[in-house]
Amino acid sequence: MTDADIAGPIEFGGSVPPAEPGAFVPSDATAESVSRPAHRDTNVLRWLTAYFASIVGDSVYFLALGWAAAQLAGPAQVGIVLALGAVPRALLMLVGGVIADRFDPRKVVIGSDALRAAVILAVAALLWLSTPELWLLIVVALVFGVVDAAFMPAVGALPPRLTGPDEVVRLVGLRQLAIRIGKAVGPPLAGFSLAHHGEAAFAFAGALFALSLVLLVSVRVAPLPPSQTVGQVASPWRDLTDGLRYIRRHRIVGPLVLATALSEIGFMPPLQMGVFLLAKDRGFGATGIGWILGAFAVGAGVGAIGLSLMGRIRRAGMAQAAALVVASAAIGAIGLLPTVAGAATVAGFAGLVGGVCGGLSIALIQHNTAASYQGRVAAVLALSHVGLAPLVFPLFGLAAASVGVTPMFLVGAAISAGAAVIALLSDGVRQAELRVR
Repeated sequence: MTDADIAGPIEFGGSVPPAEPGAFVPSDATAESVSRPAHRDTNVLRWLTAYFASIVGDSVYFLALGWAAAQLAGPAQVGIVLALGAVPRALLMLVGGVIADRFDPRKVVIGSDALRAAVILAVAALLWLSTPELWLLIVVALVFGVVDAAFMPAVGALPPRLTGPDEVVRLVGLRQLAIRIGKAVGPPLAGFSLAHHGEAAFAFAGALFALSLVLLVSVRVAPLPPSQTVGQVASPWRDLTDGLRYIRRHRIVGPLVLATALSEIGFMPPLQMGVFLLAKDRGFGATGIGWILGAFAVGAGVGAIGLSLMGRIRRAGMAQAAALVVASAAIGAIGLLPTVAGAATVAGFAGLVGGVCGGLSIALIQHNTAASYQGRVAAVLALSHVGLAPLVFPLFGLAAASVGVTPMFLVGAAISAGAAVIALLSDGVRQAELRVR
């Protein structure tokens, strides 16, 4: 397998065989030489709807699980139940990438949603009939962690096989928008259902997973060419090491995966922990926290919309690195501003630029990854988000306690800006382009 190997002909949605990674579709290309626009492709829209339902279902489930645990135990036990799901997810994420590549990501995603729907609906029935014990919630959390370890790489591997390479960047933007909206509407819907009956929230989450399942069954994906299927005779361990070796050796995918992981380390602690410390240090209060994080979320949503509408991107690699530098500077500036209004404004700008940067990074990675490696590459990306980045939270906390909150923001900004430098050290990234209709 060479670095230039990518998916073969896509047999739906008016798509054609993709060219070499990084190739550019001329602006005067005929209608037959480009893909159907992602926002007009009913197959893509079915997948997006299914994915949105799954995202909302995840949010409802997580809050329902915390609510049920709180009815049975104290705060410490609730924290244990909620944290247990993250353990198998982090430990098995890379294995999930191998599973996605070996057994087809579409099948893995369908199986994940089917299992989630069955488990959650069963829990809803048990809650309606009786009060379950804490051990049952622990089992549910562990099962969901295992399922997520398979689901996340599989769902991340699907976009390049849903449409042609000239529409992948738009599909990535639409997917990001679905994530933002889903995470925004999920908690209020969960709260509404929990206000009536606890089992109603689980039933609602199960119904959302079932809806996602029904839609996914009707989604068509491009088959892998025989030359790109994963060798079924190879051991899972060999598949895993082969995937890691592929990432390390690829002149575009490797640097971008590393840069994405570092940018997560730089972004997540200031946003998910530093904002709370900043609010306490400067007296912003809970309202200030809401304004800052809300502004970032809105900015990221606008960035996703912009990405889905974006036209030709000739120097996408350079644009991604430049956007990362700007977003990093904005993250650092949040810790310098003395008012809620200023911090929220800059946070919104950071979300806007960061949303574009993140989308370009994912699109470039997927566009240049061979189809038979998409699951394993997606697994590494997901692991950096859910497994690697949270591990540095204690270090950032110690830094904030020692030298103050503002330096913590600046250190995070420096790390994420350094990620852009790593990307730019690669000739492949500097020259990378995205074919957009």
